[in-house]
Amino acid sequence: MDFKRLQGAFTFSKKEINGLVVFCFLLLAILMAPIAYHWFNEPEVFVFKDFEKEIKSFKASGQAKTRYKYLQVRDEIENNESEPQYFNFNPNNLPTESWGKLGLSRKQIAVIKNYETKGGRFYQKEDLKKIYSISDKEYLSLEPYITIPEPTHPDRGSAKTYELKNPVINTPKVLEINGADSVELETIRGIGPAFASRIIRYRTRLGGFYKAEQLKEVYGIDASKFEQFQSQIVVDVSAVRKININTCGFDDLKAHPYLTFKQINAILQYRKQHGAYSSLIDLKKVILLDELVLSKLGPYLNFNDQK
Repeated sequence: MDFKRLQGAFTFSKKEINGLVVFCFLLLAILMAPIAYHWFNEPEVFVFKDFEKEIKSFKASGQAKTRYKYLQVRDEIENNESEPQYFNFNPNNLPTESWGKLGLSRKQIAVIKNYETKGGRFYQKEDLKKIYSISDKEYLSLEPYITIPEPTHPDRGSAKTYELKNPVINTPKVLEINGADSVELETIRGIGPAFASRIIRYRTRLGGFYKAEQLKEVYGIDASKFEQFQSQIVVDVSAVRKININTCGFDDLKAHPYLTFKQINAILQYRKQHGAYSSLIDLKKVILLDELVLSKLGPYLNFNDQK
């Protein structure tokens, strides 16, 4: 075998070597391109928390719209008045269906039924006008059809006939509210078990009522409710339990509804620094006590036995 010919098969010319170098350079460039791309271009960072907030916000807005539409439709249904079908009726314990036929909405009927549940009763036509959900226009439409029968005595016929024969017996019972128990309070027209319980609890906190108007401070008894039974009650002022303002402590005053803890502390601190109170005028010197508080609190205070 010719050695020179064999050597020529394994050697490259200068031109071939240059071409091989260029090929290797291109191959290296192709391999390095992805690395260079990631090196010079920072990867995009996705903040999923912001995305989640947007999703929650979108869902909340959808729920709010759905809720609003539901409430709107519900109010339209409840406040929708059907075409009235008037007939003579007694408003006391009138069935829900009958109120509906008279053109009242479900919301109005619910107010009336709630009034009856709490012991309310209609004694005359005008009592229906006191139901706040019934407008003056609606009352005028209903008024000609209201028929409230007069109470009858089991043996003597109508109330008017019996009243002429025995006017004294037909006189409403008058109750002294400072000594009455819950059973007696429930005999008052318009006072049911719930109101009787509230009255007794409030009376205990006060130490008794010194005027009938204080009953309007009991939760649920407004001016209209009070007017229903005002003529049936009297107040024995001598039954009011008084507090000796010069010997009492914090525990003696804390339950009283007319005083806050800060006012009680101010009363005791002033007494400690300046001595016993001689009259209500001395209490006016306590900064936290205004005229209104003192006028309400005065009947419950005793200044006699000073330290």
